[in-house]
Amino acid sequence: MMVLVLSACPVGLRGDLTKWLYEVSAGVFVGKVSSRIREHLWDRVLETSGSGRAILIWSSKGEQGLKFEVKDHHWDPVDLDGLTLMKRRSRAQKTQSPELKRGWSKAGAQRHLGRRR
Repeated sequence: MMVLVLSACPVGLRGDLTKWLYEVSAGVFVGKVSSRIREHLWDRVLETSGSGRAILIWSSKGEQGLKFEVKDHHWDPVDLDGLTLMKRRSRAQKTQSPELKRGWSKAGAQRHLGRRR
């Protein structure tokens, strides 16, 4: 069993995936295919999704019973002692060069001004 979730991907890709999988909701595909077909479909998603995002989840043997693949998403699979967990990126990781603002935050400025009175 596999689940593929697409967002902001071309309509042609969605139509192409319906040859192999059921589209149960907009951008959510479910089906039971062999590992070779699953890898072929994931390669096709990587090639044709452009700037879109994709998450692939499929059943496998092991503690959790499933595995993940992610493309350009806010969540990254992280292996923690044999368990795969989904970790949300921090804002600093989302941007390539985070800029630090100098000076007081709004709350800090209010506290600072309040103490001086």
